[in-house]
Amino acid sequence: MSLLFSIPSPGSGAIDLGPLQIHMYGLTLLVAIGVCIWITGTRFVNRGGDWDLIFRCAVWGVGAGIVGARLYHLATSWNEVPDQWWGPVAIWKGGLGVWGGIALGCLVGGWIAKRAGADVWLLADCLAPGLLVAQAIGRIGNWWNQELFGKVTDLPWGLEIDPAHRPLATIDQATYHPAFLYEMIWNLAAAALLVYVIERRFHPRPPGLFALYIALYSFGRFWIELVRVDPANDILGFRVNTWVAGIACIAGLVWFWLSQRRGKPHSPAPPPAGPKMAVPKSRVRHGG
Repeated sequence: MSLLFSIPSPGSGAIDLGPLQIHMYGLTLLVAIGVCIWITGTRFVNRGGDWDLIFRCAVWGVGAGIVGARLYHLATSWNEVPDQWWGPVAIWKGGLGVWGGIALGCLVGGWIAKRAGADVWLLADCLAPGLLVAQAIGRIGNWWNQELFGKVTDLPWGLEIDPAHRPLATIDQATYHPAFLYEMIWNLAAAALLVYVIERRFHPRPPGLFALYIALYSFGRFWIELVRVDPANDILGFRVNTWVAGIACIAGLVWFWLSQRRGKPHSPAPPPAGPKMAVPKSRVRHGG
């Protein structure tokens, strides 16, 4: 059956500009990081923060995020690590897990903010939509590399994959679910929901917005993982990332509930009123 429509894939993940070769995956990540910093910084400054702290958190957070992303990949996809002494650090061979990157990057960035005396939970709420937009942009890099696609499909938005990138079991099939596009749309929709509906209408107490970011992103990843076919380790028949997404979604919802049920600080009640006691006047002694 021939398809009338499909989404083409780039023939190469790099663009040659004379002697200079630009790897689009890396460029996409840089753009994503820049957009996240801009969104977070703008929101934080509008709430009384300062840009200097955002830049300091970004420098340390991005560095920690790369380390965390690699550690997550090593822990969950150990069989894909090159069998060489340099294998664990060979990020140029691929292998960065977004879960580990977000977790360690946010922890280190939050630590920097706390040391500076900033409101960490307010900063986290400013960061939430920025992370979603950045993660959406980052998925474009997967399109350039023809990776992280889904199962075979003949839908009009099927993604064309070159034979060199297809699974052996479906080498004769040309189009697959564009998992990168599903996640991109989901993340952008979740960011809009957080800012234009939840934040503006319901005004959740920090870090409610960040907790909902975890829940919304994880829920999207849960069902997207069910259509992906790239190699992954399984636990009880489900991909590791499927389990992580499910657990993180529940954790985010619980965190949101706990953060919003916390009332105002309890002030001690005044002591009960009793009978007034006469205060004796001070005696005046006259000299004799």
